[in-house]
Amino acid sequence: MKLTDLAGKKICILGFGKEGKATHSFLQKFVPTAVVRIVDQKDGPDYLAGLAAYDVVIKAPGIPNHLVPVPYTTATNIFFANTKGYTIGVTGSKGKSTTASLLYSILKKEGKNVHLVGNIGNPMLTALGEERSSDRVYVIELSSYQLDDILYSPRISLITNLFPEHMDYHGCVESYWEAKERIVAQTTGDDYLVYNPVISRLVRLTKTTRAKGVPFVTELPFDDTHIRLLGRHNRDNIRAAVTAAGLLNVHPGTIAKAVAGFRGLPHRLELVGTYRSISFYDDAISTTPESAMCAIESFPNVGAMLLGGQDRGYDFSRLGKLIAKRHIPTIVLFPDSGESIYRAIIDASYTPVHVLRTDKMEEAVSFVYAHAPKDSVCLLSNASPSYSLWENFEKKGDLFAQFVREYSSGS
Repeated sequence: MKLTDLAGKKICILGFGKEGKATHSFLQKFVPTAVVRIVDQKDGPDYLAGLAAYDVVIKAPGIPNHLVPVPYTTATNIFFANTKGYTIGVTGSKGKSTTASLLYSILKKEGKNVHLVGNIGNPMLTALGEERSSDRVYVIELSSYQLDDILYSPRISLITNLFPEHMDYHGCVESYWEAKERIVAQTTGDDYLVYNPVISRLVRLTKTTRAKGVPFVTELPFDDTHIRLLGRHNRDNIRAAVTAAGLLNVHPGTIAKAVAGFRGLPHRLELVGTYRSISFYDDAISTTPESAMCAIESFPNVGAMLLGGQDRGYDFSRLGKLIAKRHIPTIVLFPDSGESIYRAIIDASYTPVHVLRTDKMEEAVSFVYAHAPKDSVCLLSNASPSYSLWENFEKKGDLFAQFVREYSSGS
């Protein structure tokens, strides 16, 4: 929706989180003739009842589409309709924040007027409000919520991977994947789709989209011995960012320097420290069994894992088999999904040596210090969302790091 279409309208901002607040500030500055009101879930169970009274509703991504009984738009669609910049959209079940941040770092080192926005925590409309020329490049992290009703496509669409996630919002795997694939629904023959060629669904997508399909580079065009990111999944993230940077003709030497200097993001296989001969890694971002498996496969010597959280009905069988295959001896189980994970481990014909069921992070860390083998790795990689016990994964990871350090000087 163009800004001229918003002028003089009675507008409802539906949902007043970080993006809603940014939308409110944007409208006050750039659409001063509009009458803007805010409606939020905090207003009570009937907060959706009066939406028909507005000319335009701007919906927050986290509110399911079927709950909104009137036509609406989103901050994402307003951004794409009005920006003059070059847009690169990054999505995927996992790795999108790391890939987007690395690509931003590469383009920044190349000297481009680049901005990192979207689901990573920097609202798109805040950046749009600062746009003064068409030379801007936007690296945009896009969640499935934002893509579910998107009406535009970026010039470069990048999909890191696909596996089941956010079933509570989308209802089924197919709806979730369709939302992700909507990133290329409005592409033209001048646009690109950067994709992982080992994922068959993405290969099929290249046959139906108008965008030019560009697979991840097979080999990195530089010496990769100094890469700081751990794990095979992060190699895929690097190859994704390098491929997209190549489409913008970034010099290979610049790419190499940016990748070598990239330290990764907090709570993503982040080393808290090595204490009492145990290396503690904060992978609190891990909210699916697939991401926990990637964490395990990043190390040869995992001696302890903290598992469980909000139960979204995931299939933990493959995770259980990997834990059994690796004989991880020390397991901490958090509610609500901890028991389902434990059953998957037992079903794989393996019984961990030390098992703790708890809802307290302090008790979990103390247990690991007491039982994890020396010279091993402890992973906070829960394979489930955090919300059964914690406000978000950041709070969970911070609490883990806090107690790891507090207990580090124990006898």
